[in-house]
Amino acid sequence: MELEWAVEFLKGMIKPVAALAVVAMAIALSYFQKLGLEWEMAYSIFRAFLQLSIIGFVLDFIFNQENAIWILMAYLFMVSVAGYTAGERAKHVPRGKYVAGASILVGTGITMFLLVVLHVFPFTPRYIIPVAGMMVGNAMTVTGVTMKKLRDDIKIQMNLVETALALGATPRQATLQQVKRSLVIALSPVLDNAKTVGLISLPGAMTGLIMGGASPLEAIQLQIVVMNMLVGASTVSSIMSTYLSWPSFFTKAYQLETNVFSAD
Repeated sequence: MELEWAVEFLKGMIKPVAALAVVAMAIALSYFQKLGLEWEMAYSIFRAFLQLSIIGFVLDFIFNQENAIWILMAYLFMVSVAGYTAGERAKHVPRGKYVAGASILVGTGITMFLLVVLHVFPFTPRYIIPVAGMMVGNAMTVTGVTMKKLRDDIKIQMNLVETALALGATPRQATLQQVKRSLVIALSPVLDNAKTVGLISLPGAMTGLIMGGASPLEAIQLQIVVMNMLVGASTVSSIMSTYLSWPSFFTKAYQLETNVFSAD
């Protein structure tokens, strides 16, 4: 009995191992095209294999628990990793990792709370953890782009911002256009994906359900919920990141903090 799970796991890994053939094709193409990506491809696939294998065992354990603390621990872990990753993208934003983490936490937390209160999803690990993972992943990408774009735009248009400040505008008023531009650029991929979902590709949640035996109508219903929550969480997180990051761009005297914009 103790070895049955290991045998079943190894049997299930036959297809993933067979799928390495397409990775070998990509590595071969990289070699012949002299791209120099062979080792990075191999390392990326190995890391993905290792991470997914570990998380599979962890989720199997968590799904069998009824204590809500496991849900919160998994959620906070995902938010922490996402905040660090988004902060790395916007590394020139002061305290970027904390800003990104707080923004992602607020955006995904509010969205998840509404979904649970409205009984869209039950508060169980099997539902909450995968849903939270999708929201946190999208919020991470959007938040990182928003923060980086906002800082870069202000740096490029420092003269315009300083002129507005000299005329009596508040920091928020002086950077209103830069904030709008960064939000539009960051959220455009999410909105474009919502516009074309089902027409160009079938999203992961929908594909997984169909391949698992669910009817296409059931898969569509879940995917609609997923798209709604991704738009909501991404929008709240990105807007929150602008409110939390822009004060660090200015001094207490409402002047641009030149140290923030001097780095490349």
